[in-house]
Amino acid sequence: MPQIPEKIHELTVGQLAARSGAAVSALHFYESKGLISSRRTSGNQRRYGRDALRRVAFVRAAQRVGIPLATIREALAELPEERTPTREDWARLSENWRSELDERIKQLNRLRDHLTDCIGCGCLSLEGCVLSNPDDVFGESRAGSRLMVERNGAAWPAATRTPSRPSASDTPD
Repeated sequence: MPQIPEKIHELTVGQLAARSGAAVSALHFYESKGLISSRRTSGNQRRYGRDALRRVAFVRAAQRVGIPLATIREALAELPEERTPTREDWARLSENWRSELDERIKQLNRLRDHLTDCIGCGCLSLEGCVLSNPDDVFGESRAGSRLMVERNGAAWPAATRTPSRPSASDTPD
C-alpha cells in the first residue's frame, strides 16, 4: 500500500483508491451520493482531504453489514460540520442499526425455513406457496403471484411489501 507523506493534505482520486481499497468508480459514486466530497483544481481534477480515507472506511464497513447508502448518508450528515466519524460515532450508529439488522436476519431465517419446506413439494402453488406468493395481502380479493399496486402514481410489486407501507429499498434516493 503506498504511503502518503504527512505533509500532503490532499489526495488524488488514485491515491484515495489505492489507500482505501475502493475502486475509482466507487469513489466517484460515493461523491455523487454525497458520502464524500472533493474540491476541483484549476485543471478540474478532484482532490480529497485526508479525512476522506476514514469516511470511505466508514461507508464500506456500513455497507458490508447491509446498511443502505441513503441511511449511511443521513448518518454522516448528522455529524457536526460533516466531520470524520469517530469510534464513538460508529458505536452510536451501529447500536441504532442493530435492530434493523436483527429484523433482516429474522426475515432471512424465515425465508430459509420456507425454502426448506418448499424444496420437497415443488408445487409453487399460487394460492398457498409462501415463496411465490409471500405475505398474501391480496389473497382474499384477487388472484396472482405478483400483483402491482399503484402508489403515488408509480407501480410497485406487491410481493415486496405490504400495501400500507413501502420498505426503505422501495423509495428512490
